[in-house]
Amino acid sequence: MTTLKLTNVNKSFADVQAVDDLSLQIDEGQVFGLLGPNGAGKTTAIRMIMEIILPDSGVIEIFGKLNSRAVRDQIGYLPEERGLYKKLKVIDTIAFFAEIKKVPRKEAIPAADEWLHRFELAGWRDKKVEELSRGMQQKLQFICTILHKPKLIILDEPFTGLDPVNTNLLKDVMMELKNDGTTIIFSTHLMEQVEKLCESICLIDHGKNLLHGSLTEIKKQFGQNRIRMGYDGKADFLEDKSLVAAYDDYGQYVEIQVAENVTPQQVLAAAVKQTTIKNFEIADPSLNEIFIQVVKN
Repeated sequence: MTTLKLTNVNKSFADVQAVDDLSLQIDEGQVFGLLGPNGAGKTTAIRMIMEIILPDSGVIEIFGKLNSRAVRDQIGYLPEERGLYKKLKVIDTIAFFAEIKKVPRKEAIPAADEWLHRFELAGWRDKKVEELSRGMQQKLQFICTILHKPKLIILDEPFTGLDPVNTNLLKDVMMELKNDGTTIIFSTHLMEQVEKLCESICLIDHGKNLLHGSLTEIKKQFGQNRIRMGYDGKADFLEDKSLVAAYDDYGQYVEIQVAENVTPQQVLAAAVKQTTIKNFEIADPSLNEIFIQVVKN
């Protein structure tokens, strides 16, 4: 079953075409990555799905129906910008957002207490939102997003402000929701997280769909002539264009695209003459590589 379908959707602001004839389809139970550089049109597309703004043209279908308030009640939306009321107590904040989604307070409070305990916020239950740290507020907003048990969840930069422990906790909850059949749209700049979590992606730039489909199939399109290498030393061989077509060097780790008709073994032979190799892997291109290559072109 298709959870979300956009067909030839357009949106402009004055002379700026924010979303340009965008079409995409997201199937039920997927974690779907909506990707793109800053200003690509991701947030505009999300806001049209939520009908915060309206498209100039095109069709948005959710659960096989045209976009409507009743349909959107089955969506949980975590915006990049926090939408919390600072003077409200934590427990009242959750209850308020639950009631907007037609969950009675008497049902929302016990569920809220369970989530607060899981996210280690139980001790802050009766504190005002403004007393919480940035990371705590992010966890609170996530609870508000999922408490009404939506069938579709849209997460715009959900890991902002979270330390590694809480990032992992949020990830675990996302996987539980997915396993229960919830569809998740995940918009972020963290390509490593997308690579680990998403089955399918859509990469947009200047409002246009540049890549769309299974992450596995997309990687196949970009070949397997990639090397990932951890090393110590000065890797001058990376500048040898007869061996290396392109590379992304992090100092002690490098991702290499080998030159045409060059084998990984030839690159390895050059590398061991100049560096101490910690690890050497022949692999599919990383999503980070694909992102940079597609956007630059």
